[in-house]
Amino acid sequence: MEKELYIIRHGETDYNKLGIVQGRGVNTDLNALGREQGEAFYQYYKHVPFDKVYTSALKRTHQTVKNFIEDGLPWEQLPGLDELSFGIWEGKESKEDWVSAFREMNLSWQSGQCDLAFEKGESPNQVSERLQEAMDIILSRPSEKRVLVCMHGRSLLVLLCMLSQSPISCMTNFSHSNTCLYRVSVADGQFNILEANDIRHLANSVRVYP
Repeated sequence: MEKELYIIRHGETDYNKLGIVQGRGVNTDLNALGREQGEAFYQYYKHVPFDKVYTSALKRTHQTVKNFIEDGLPWEQLPGLDELSFGIWEGKESKEDWVSAFREMNLSWQSGQCDLAFEKGESPNQVSERLQEAMDIILSRPSEKRVLVCMHGRSLLVLLCMLSQSPISCMTNFSHSNTCLYRVSVADGQFNILEANDIRHLANSVRVYP
């Protein structure tokens, strides 16, 4: 095995809780539950000898893995890991107009029209291009054998399609809870998903997690 990636989604924000669209253009903080989720992940995985922490440029990812960063692990922000931009819908509540627009767009994406984007937003194919650039950087460092990557829900779904060599239209085949873990091995340029949507670190929390 050349490299092992621990890829997680950030913890919960108030926008997640309230169903408000975030995306790349909304730089929200974790809420109390999100901070607990990040702490629970840290307590469960702090024994893992990570060589590096990678996050997106958005602070909800930084906050999720802050304990690892404060432990002194090298940390690099890669904007290529940012969330998909939902354009004009970002920051708006997910009421009927958004739900309808998203349902229609999601059906288009599932049918293979992954060049489509919301007005002033990004398409999944555009996200895949910058994700590839980010992955090229991560994979280019042979001394980093085990890395922690914190990113976002929709961009994570795109990345999982890429790693599993599935069409981007298969995004909905994957699940992505807040602070879920996808553990991926890399050998000879091939990716193998070893653990999927793993939230065992939340099992002993006093809070109830979705």
